[in-house]
Amino acid sequence: MNNNQATIQKLERMGLHGMVRAFKQTMETGIKHSFTADELMSHLVDAQWDDRNNRRIERLLKAAKFRYQVSFQEIDFSIARNIDKNQMLRFSDCSWISKHQDIILTGPTGCGKSFIASALGNQACLYGLKVGYYPCSKLLAHLKPAKADCSYPKELNRIQKQDLIILDDFGLEVFDVHSRVALLEIFEDRHGRRSSIVVSQLPISKWHEVIGDPTIADAICDRIIHTAHRVELKGESVRKLYSVKGM
Repeated sequence: MNNNQATIQKLERMGLHGMVRAFKQTMETGIKHSFTADELMSHLVDAQWDDRNNRRIERLLKAAKFRYQVSFQEIDFSIARNIDKNQMLRFSDCSWISKHQDIILTGPTGCGKSFIASALGNQACLYGLKVGYYPCSKLLAHLKPAKADCSYPKELNRIQKQDLIILDDFGLEVFDVHSRVALLEIFEDRHGRRSSIVVSQLPISKWHEVIGDPTIADAICDRIIHTAHRVELKGESVRKLYSVKGM
């Protein structure tokens, strides 16, 4: 076994897969002879750094469980649906998440709310942030039995640790007492500490009605509405427009 093969084996055992690939490439192409020792080391370290970063992003994207696996660049700004492109571009640097701000996305069925929310979540993952995508009704249904088996605090803590959560289809049905309390606790834990995107077909003016209890509705809305960035989509279904265009 020559020195290069022994080096590759050691790198593999240490889990330095990016460095292994870069080292093999330099040997196969012969470009290692054009590197100084410092340049070769820098090249290998950069390759390992990129490999670990890419793996971390892949793990974050998989853990987020987005409804749509889409990037920010796939948002179609040519469709007339009341999107402020400049506002969306400001969101793309994820500084709003570092400031613990929220976004409310509202609009009729099919206008692309979930798509845009998923794209913003994807962008957050690219910045190395932990994101959780939750259909609202499924999340609340999951939390109900957690109270019975004493895992409720653990579940809330798991949600709280996410840098960004996306609550999709908020308000599709009237919340019962357990759901209202769970929502309040989620928003209370995250207010001023973490960021949320709330996606709803309902205009904000209807939220009190669907939440149900006036006191809890006031508390929930106070924590999410007044300081959130608002994106109010309008227009026809994007799916319908694309089907007409044959896209």
